[in-house]
Amino acid sequence: MAWKWRFLLLLGPLLLGPGLARRCGPLPLVLNTWPFQNATEAAWETLVAGGSALDAVESGCAACEREQCDNTVGFGGSPDESGETTLDAMIMDGTTMNVGAVGALRRIKNAIGVARKVLEHTAHTLLVGDSATKFAKSMGFISEDLSTNASRALHADWLAQNCQPNYWRNVIPDASKYCGPYKPPSILKQDRSTYRETGNNYGHDTIGMVVIHKMGYTAAGTSTNGLKFKIPGRVGDSPIPGAGAYAEDAVGAAAATGNGDIMMRFLPSYQAVEYMRGGEDPAVACQKVVSRIRKYFPNFFGAVICANVTGSYGAACNKLPTFTQFRFMVYNPLTNRPTEEKVDCI
Repeated sequence: MAWKWRFLLLLGPLLLGPGLARRCGPLPLVLNTWPFQNATEAAWETLVAGGSALDAVESGCAACEREQCDNTVGFGGSPDESGETTLDAMIMDGTTMNVGAVGALRRIKNAIGVARKVLEHTAHTLLVGDSATKFAKSMGFISEDLSTNASRALHADWLAQNCQPNYWRNVIPDASKYCGPYKPPSILKQDRSTYRETGNNYGHDTIGMVVIHKMGYTAAGTSTNGLKFKIPGRVGDSPIPGAGAYAEDAVGAAAATGNGDIMMRFLPSYQAVEYMRGGEDPAVACQKVVSRIRKYFPNFFGAVICANVTGSYGAACNKLPTFTQFRFMVYNPLTNRPTEEKVDCI
């Protein structure tokens, strides 16, 4: 019966009339955050060559890791407070609901590849830190320094500027003026003045990718080097299922990008899929997710991409003075090439 369901699903726009057909697009579909064109193309070429949706997500994210997309994906970007670059990644199979992910991965360049190995060769979902590196080495990945001259210079400049910005609060010495090490004061004052989410500290542009196979199978994934000058050990939303990305064949898939410390509290990718399950158009689902977060954090930096299994897709972002449009990539049989689209933030 499963094949009959998929057949009807894919033909649904034709059977139910032009009103619905205009909301839908052809399959397969590759959708990813930011104008990372080579990643989009790598995923599409994988599909054309007969690869699965999962294969396409892995190859697309891996392309960004190699190219150090915007210096926010892969090695040599976003050093933490100690100057080290670490990586987060996740991949999810919407057919089986299996997930593999790594967080704070050290000394391994191909984070999405390691995440795929977690999915395929363990019963776990997420491995982190040095133990994730040990696992990667056992899977044949090469251990190497992820720092570059550029990331070392970035870290040196940050130290010269008294470690500004940073992500400490309620500590001594005053983290808004001095470098650490920091300690809690003897009497902790609940003062939120040290760090506030203003929307001006973004620039950590995770690649989030959604792939809908021509047969309706779904997959989603992420890869990032995280937040610049983060406290060592910090893991954001990218490797968390339902936060960084989510996929389910019965509905579709979604991925998020932005301030992961805030966005992960709302599981935006999972919530977007649930909105689509309830019948919302992907664009509306994305908008609802952004609005839900903004209710609590009006100045958060973030965006979400969404697609359903009929090929309809959309995106939404939170409007800030310096962030009024979100750019993302689309590849389907209609575009016949990687195409950049834009959406006005709400």
